[in-house]
Amino acid sequence: MEHPWLAGIGVFVPIRAIGLFWLAYVGHRQNKDVRDMLSAWDGEWMLALAQHGYDGVPQRLVDAHGMHSADTAYAFFPGYPMLVRAVAVLPGVSVYAAAILTSVVAGAVATVAAYRIGEWCMLRARPDDAGMARRVGLLAAVLFAAAPMSIVLTMAYTEALYCALAGWALVMVLEKRWIAAGLLTIAAGLTRTTVVALIAVVVLAALLHWRDGWRPWAGIVLAPLGWLAWLVVVAVHAGSPLAWFRIQSDGWDTGFDAGQATWHYLRETLATNNSAGDVFTAWVILATLVLVVLAFVTRLPWQVSVYGALVVATVLLTDGLMNSRVRLLLPAYVLLVPVAIGLAHRSRTTQVTVGVAATAVSAWFGAYMLGVYPYAI
Repeated sequence: MEHPWLAGIGVFVPIRAIGLFWLAYVGHRQNKDVRDMLSAWDGEWMLALAQHGYDGVPQRLVDAHGMHSADTAYAFFPGYPMLVRAVAVLPGVSVYAAAILTSVVAGAVATVAAYRIGEWCMLRARPDDAGMARRVGLLAAVLFAAAPMSIVLTMAYTEALYCALAGWALVMVLEKRWIAAGLLTIAAGLTRTTVVALIAVVVLAALLHWRDGWRPWAGIVLAPLGWLAWLVVVAVHAGSPLAWFRIQSDGWDTGFDAGQATWHYLRETLATNNSAGDVFTAWVILATLVLVVLAFVTRLPWQVSVYGALVVATVLLTDGLMNSRVRLLLPAYVLLVPVAIGLAHRSRTTQVTVGVAATAVSAWFGAYMLGVYPYAI
């Protein structure tokens, strides 16, 4: 019998190894060091926060406008850099090594979560076909590990940790394990603001089971605590209740705009842009919107569909650096489950072909965005 952990890790390691191999080759051709590429852009902030703390970040690290103030570092949530700092306490482990190790382990754990979610969704539809459920789980794991910009799962970035925490929180919700779901959501809330989508699903799912004793209520109370705690910390530091949102808006032009920036980006990119990175990003955005529709049409469990849709909404209905959209959409990986279900009904040759193709495209895109594309991701 296929074990989810063995299957998930067994999928993650070779797919991401191929991505790293191609990244090294592209880096060599572009005279860039793999080490630097894996800690570029936000990765530098993560390493600095882990090493120096929020008040000791070097002045050379600046926001999107080239500015550095006493508040700038507080735009970043503390979960990942503080975990990296804890791992770096181990003998012989540098901060950089701790960051990459943390992401790789978290990426593997997230891949197992993708397997479990895919398997659960299939078992719900066909409870007597465990073999088909395992096949869907395996394919969901492959599609996640080979998703566009999944190179970030091996970088000094927060995505791997958040995907692991959010994925397993969703598993706990599906299994009605409310305390575990709440605790995992607390941790996710200390990692990325994308957690608002997860909080909404945990709270709504628990409310629907409010008669099942005190545990659903505990899950409701626990879920938002991590996210709210960081907002309070930033508010106290900056002396303003909405300080975190101001820092994001002032430093990175990030804020709700009902999708105007995304629409403008799609329109201009597909009509006039010659950059492979931007054009591919635009098509990934469009494909993700199709996946949102597909999730509801195929009647995935509402917890999965709603979470995926809300993640997409937090990304596409806000302004900010459009070049990072593919990376920011990675936590919506649950939307790949309908694709996995469709593939599970095809021949083994088709499944292998799609897996190989997805791995190749993922390796190319990740290496291109880090090694060739001139802007931040």
